[in-house]
Amino acid sequence: MLSSSGLQTILLLIMSNIFMTFAWYGHLRLKEFEWFTNLSLFLVILLSWGIAFFEYCFMIPANRIGFNENGGPFSLVELKVMQEVITLAVFLVFTLVFFKTETLKPNHFIGFAFLILAVYFIFKK
Repeated sequence: MLSSSGLQTILLLIMSNIFMTFAWYGHLRLKEFEWFTNLSLFLVILLSWGIAFFEYCFMIPANRIGFNENGGPFSLVELKVMQEVITLAVFLVFTLVFFKTETLKPNHFIGFAFLILAVYFIFKK
């Protein structure tokens, strides 16, 4: 059964990764707006940094709450692997919703399956 701090950690990691994905890839979709196409690369970077600030507002508490040396349920390795799988899950949804021209191929799903296996082996006691 997942503890309260474990659930908090996972929810904070999901929120963090939503902001991270928008900071890293959202600007690729904003090119459709005229106001955005006139922005310099420097301003796009500043905009992404502004979004990434909120990523850190969720990521840092997630790691502090979840880390076993702070009383949380997860080791450092478990936190990292969990974060990577959450990143890919959020990215997958983001891609399907915002980039409808992207197609997922069987090799993508095979790669995701291996990542899920990585989580299994990392968490195996």
